[in-house]
Amino acid sequence: MCGITSVLTLGKTPKHPERGQIEEEIHNSLEIVKHRGPDASGKWISPDNLVGLGHIRLSIVDLSPEGNQPFHDTENDVYAVVNGELYDHERYREELAAEYQFQGHSDCEIVLALYKHYGLGFLSHLRGEFAVVLWDAKRDIFIATRDRYGIKSLYYTIFENRLLVATEMKQFLAYGWEPEWDVRSIYETGWVFDARTMFQGVKKIQPGHYLISRNYGDIQTEKYWDLQYPDKFTKEVRTEEEMIEGVRERLLDAVRVRLRADVPVGIYLSGGIDSSAIAGMVVHLVKEGAKLGDSSSQDLSRIQCFTVQFDKGSEVDESEIAKRTAEFLGVKFNPVHVTEEILAERLENVVWNSEAFMADFNGAGKLAMAEVAKKHGFKVVITGEGSDEHFAGYPYFQSEFLLEPDHTWTVPDYNAAKHAEAAKNAGTNLIKGMKSVVPKTLPSTTRTLNNTSIGGLLTGTIPLALAPWLAEKYKNTDGQTVLAESFNGEIRHNMSEKWHPLHTAEYIWTKAAFSNSLLRYLGDNNDMAYQVESRPAFLDHNLTEYANSLPPSMKMRYNYDTGTFNEKYVLREAVRPFVTDEIYKRKKQPYMAPLQYTIDGPVHRKLKELVTKENVENLGFVDWSRTEGLVSKAVEGSDPVAFRAAVTVAQYVIMSRRFGVGLASPDKN
Repeated sequence: MCGITSVLTLGKTPKHPERGQIEEEIHNSLEIVKHRGPDASGKWISPDNLVGLGHIRLSIVDLSPEGNQPFHDTENDVYAVVNGELYDHERYREELAAEYQFQGHSDCEIVLALYKHYGLGFLSHLRGEFAVVLWDAKRDIFIATRDRYGIKSLYYTIFENRLLVATEMKQFLAYGWEPEWDVRSIYETGWVFDARTMFQGVKKIQPGHYLISRNYGDIQTEKYWDLQYPDKFTKEVRTEEEMIEGVRERLLDAVRVRLRADVPVGIYLSGGIDSSAIAGMVVHLVKEGAKLGDSSSQDLSRIQCFTVQFDKGSEVDESEIAKRTAEFLGVKFNPVHVTEEILAERLENVVWNSEAFMADFNGAGKLAMAEVAKKHGFKVVITGEGSDEHFAGYPYFQSEFLLEPDHTWTVPDYNAAKHAEAAKNAGTNLIKGMKSVVPKTLPSTTRTLNNTSIGGLLTGTIPLALAPWLAEKYKNTDGQTVLAESFNGEIRHNMSEKWHPLHTAEYIWTKAAFSNSLLRYLGDNNDMAYQVESRPAFLDHNLTEYANSLPPSMKMRYNYDTGTFNEKYVLREAVRPFVTDEIYKRKKQPYMAPLQYTIDGPVHRKLKELVTKENVENLGFVDWSRTEGLVSKAVEGSDPVAFRAAVTVAQYVIMSRRFGVGLASPDKN
């Protein structure tokens, strides 16, 4: 809902900038992302100029000036800036009112009260999507933290002996930072699965982690929460009905708390079960008398859903299915027709906003939907992200599910011989246009990753045609081994010895591509470009902790007679009362923009404009001789693999231009 920036002078350096300079830097840093917070702005700088906090606000809960930030307590001991939404804040206000004097009714103000009550333990009490920077002036402690899944972004770097922390990397430009490519991170795909980004010296605070500096000293990062899964040999004692009801209750509660706002709340609706279930549960709760945003009306027609509508011949349009769901629920349906021209026009802004890459135009469609939601007066939408990660919805989880029998839960029709045969024949089911070219990895890495193929998918799908000097310089680098070693010892032990391969794959995907790519490219960063806060109900930790505890066979079912999969089994059963039969029975179809476009059309012209010899050679780490001709092959040859490869190169070119990144070379990298 907001944007934040902050600066801490390390070592209490006496030659710190003058106050006026710090004020200007904070102001300029916030100006770069002013779209995130048009309603108010504020800053606080310590009397000694060693600490600065800045905030821009999108007002959602408590629209009064008392909700503006930075926050501080009445003793002026603790200061904080918060981006996001914190649920259950009413309960904490009631519990802590006797010891903390609240100055307004903002949900985010509970950060100060919880910190003063629990110390660092306050993190486990935060429920929602958030990024926080807090300064304890009494103890000289600087804390920066991020929600459990990385819904909200938070980056940091050390520049000229100052720690900079901000919502988006581009904000560091205001402090004089000059970006350079981290080609090793790009080569290893490290920016997808560890704390690195694609820029040297810039890191992200990982989901479920916090950064801390005491007495202006060295910074440390620590974990406060992580995904956990059951031992694969411990028998499940709950009945199937109990587990289905457990999911239903927790998802309903996750949706219920996300209805709360002092502004209108809408829904992003696709043709899949996830967003359809969200919409169905919203209708159910409104019928029961729940307040939806700023309205108490039970008129269902006031509930508005927004759906991306691609051209009918694209083979990826789901708007007709979404429309039938909206009609079934009795809510207003707003199709957002996204043409080829709209996709081409928005590609550059998608990369600039998200600061991430995906080999498609999906983000451009999402950006167009946020624009329409804003035009209709909505500041908040509830979305369906996160379901596939926790209920095994992706097709590439199928082979992982079959790697081992589920010893915790035996389905009635289990057939050991057929299971073994299916596992032998199973391959990685990739989304259209994806092609995995995975180099060999160490046998020890294969064992560490529990024989799963998800690591190879992350590090070897649609590889860039990298310049030869990278392969020579990093010839001993093995991306999957780097991935495996990015996890701590406990997690590596759990993967290889304790967890079922499906859960290992879920963990890797959720901690890597989901938080660092999908949630950036398709989530908050692009929605906030139009001042729309997205609330993913499936990423409520009360729900996901329960979902993660379920047996693999409750998430995915395999029919041994037909050789087919029923993904998200427990979720389908849990939400069946809230969706149509069509949605309940429909197989997973990922949200996708088209992969084929007209020759000399807007997308073709945009790719030709970006993927040129000059632009590619100015990157320094991409081989033009193997990139030349990709665009022609992609569009004129209707090759989906070439298309994804061309889009990836184009996005690096965009990032290079917009950030002003210098040429990468063996000497500099």
